[in-house]
Amino acid sequence: MILINRLRTVLAVTAVIVAPSAGTVLAAPPVPAPVGAAARPATVHEWFAVMPGDRQRELAAERPEVVGNLDGAPITLRYEANRRSMRAAGIDRPDGDFLLFDPRGRGRVAQVFGDLSTARRIAVLVPGMTNRLANFWRGVGGRSYRSPAVQAADLQRAGAGSGGFAVIAWLGYDTPQGFDEAGRANLARAGAAELERFVAGLVAVRPRATIALLGHSYGSAVIGHAAPRLPPQVTDIAVFGSAGMGVGDVAGLRTGARVWAGRSDQDWVRWVPEVRLFGLGLGADPAGPGFGARVFATADVHDHDHYLSPGTDSLAALARIAGDLP
Repeated sequence: MILINRLRTVLAVTAVIVAPSAGTVLAAPPVPAPVGAAARPATVHEWFAVMPGDRQRELAAERPEVVGNLDGAPITLRYEANRRSMRAAGIDRPDGDFLLFDPRGRGRVAQVFGDLSTARRIAVLVPGMTNRLANFWRGVGGRSYRSPAVQAADLQRAGAGSGGFAVIAWLGYDTPQGFDEAGRANLARAGAAELERFVAGLVAVRPRATIALLGHSYGSAVIGHAAPRLPPQVTDIAVFGSAGMGVGDVAGLRTGARVWAGRSDQDWVRWVPEVRLFGLGLGADPAGPGFGARVFATADVHDHDHYLSPGTDSLAALARIAGDLP
């Protein structure tokens, strides 16, 4: 029966990924659809589980732009495929591990810090507005402290005492590029669907690991919209510098995860109105007294962008949450 079920899985996913021509594999689908839309990460994982390793590597070489972004595919295979895609795009980061790379449009990328293959705890950092592939490493405005990659690396180092801890800087959605877009929830809803799928892919390949989601600024709205559909492996949600998660309180998130929030009194986001009217606004302040989140220290954060800076109380608190430390 197990063999029959696996065969059915292979046939189901093959129908999605293999072209009608018997000699053409992974026939030029755009990334992430139609493969991403049609094949669940758990199904993808089962499909690769019965595929010989040499054939896996052939697929990664033939269609790296598909395999590298295929949630549920083997971790190291995605790393290999994305390195190929990045080199083809003129980006050479041989020491980096990537679960996502798509240079089209504003660009999408997800970089891993730590050993994801053995991690017992995984943190996914979701950045906010004005982030895009072009400034993922150098930071918005050339300020490295605003770089999701730099922030994730600092977070992983700060929480490394937990052992078996990996952090992913996930720029897997189109972020708002201005306040007009940031005041609306449409990009958050679209990003939430991408985040749900990405997390499902992590669960497929690392089912025993627990997961923390950390959202900065507009990234918190993405997490808020995804929260009701997240798997139980997500045990903690932490947001900081948030203008809202799309709900009025923790109960509205409909999640069993612990919810944490922090906002500096010197963060400009404190002046954003807590309204949702005519499609504008992202809801209540998650760090406010009526929201119901567990509030962490941010007193030494002096603006909107330094919550993950080394030496701050907020980084220490977020490292404990992300790393599941006492």
